[in-house]
Amino acid sequence: MCSMEDLKQQIQDLQNELSRLKNGTSGGHNVREKIEKMSSEVVDSNPYSRLMALQRMGIVNEYERIRQKSVAVVGVGGVGSVTADMLTRCGIGKLVLFDYDKVELANMNRLFFTPDQAGLSKVEAAAKTLNFINPDVKILTNNYNITTVESFDKFLHAIKTNGIENDTPVDLVLSCVDNFEARMAINTACNELSLNWFESGVSENAVSGHIQFIRPGETACFACAPPLVVAENIDEKTLKREGVCAASLPTTMGIVAGMLVQNTLKYLLNFGTTSDYLGYNALIDFFPKMSLKPNPTCDDRYCIERQKEFASKPKAIVIEAVQEEDVPLHEDNCYGIELVEENEPESAPSLSCITASSGLKLSYEAPETQSDVAIDSTQSDDVSLDDLMAQMKAI
Repeated sequence: MCSMEDLKQQIQDLQNELSRLKNGTSGGHNVREKIEKMSSEVVDSNPYSRLMALQRMGIVNEYERIRQKSVAVVGVGGVGSVTADMLTRCGIGKLVLFDYDKVELANMNRLFFTPDQAGLSKVEAAAKTLNFINPDVKILTNNYNITTVESFDKFLHAIKTNGIENDTPVDLVLSCVDNFEARMAINTACNELSLNWFESGVSENAVSGHIQFIRPGETACFACAPPLVVAENIDEKTLKREGVCAASLPTTMGIVAGMLVQNTLKYLLNFGTTSDYLGYNALIDFFPKMSLKPNPTCDDRYCIERQKEFASKPKAIVIEAVQEEDVPLHEDNCYGIELVEENEPESAPSLSCITASSGLKLSYEAPETQSDVAIDSTQSDDVSLDDLMAQMKAI
């Protein structure tokens, strides 16, 4: 049995360890000092060495630009929490989190949150975890419902002023909400500010999901082709059945979050191709892709304004390079295939070089010369059917 002095010492040690964790220190070394600058040094103590390898391998130019990016994540649930986790591990400069819900034990089938966080605000619980994962990322929390009139104005101001530099907009907004009302609020705000954003979602049966990249004026906004709930002005609350909740699989949510962050990185760091719409059907592992054009009669007036602005922008002119060197257009080949100038006479190809590879057999024997199969071109066109049949048999 421990003495009272031993017990006091253990408590003191735990308090000191907790203090070190809160201050971002471990083993006498300050974590913040270690990762203050994104380094490409390949050492086990560098948390960015594997990320910077993308640059060394030619996938990304200047990966460290990620430190100058600010992303807003609206909805820190099954998809949003994993999205924030991934972006934090990727070294994003600033994350702006929005949610008004609390962590519940019913959320434990998902990723990220832990049972000891039950009852805490999702944004506050997420901020503590994310700061522990990577204290170099600046985390801002907003604990309110963006669909109310008062909170919408705060949301609009937050995404307009919380960029890396003060009073600049965020670089991208990620919608990870689970209801149409919140999606419409995000859509309205981004159309008004002309901010690009990703919409994401998982089906109620948990076996399908999607992401959609919305660029105001260039692609369809969320109101351009509204779902039935919005188009028919149905109260979404009436669709909820008593005692029945939507299913959720951590696998599906993780896949959708992965697609979302992957395309976010491609957009922010300008590599690869960013998908306009990417779906996922878990039952058959199907990933449909498509592009959606904006609706010229969209109900959102800001969407119409952005469409006019996009239409007035000068389109890029692509000029093809002219080949000046006199080089062969193709390699020599035994099949007689060649490209010639229009003023050059065509020459008949030789068939004598057609051979079968080892183990293969031609379906016919190639004639040695063209004369073996040539038909007298001087024959009269006035030939009887019997004569024609006799000529065919002779061939």
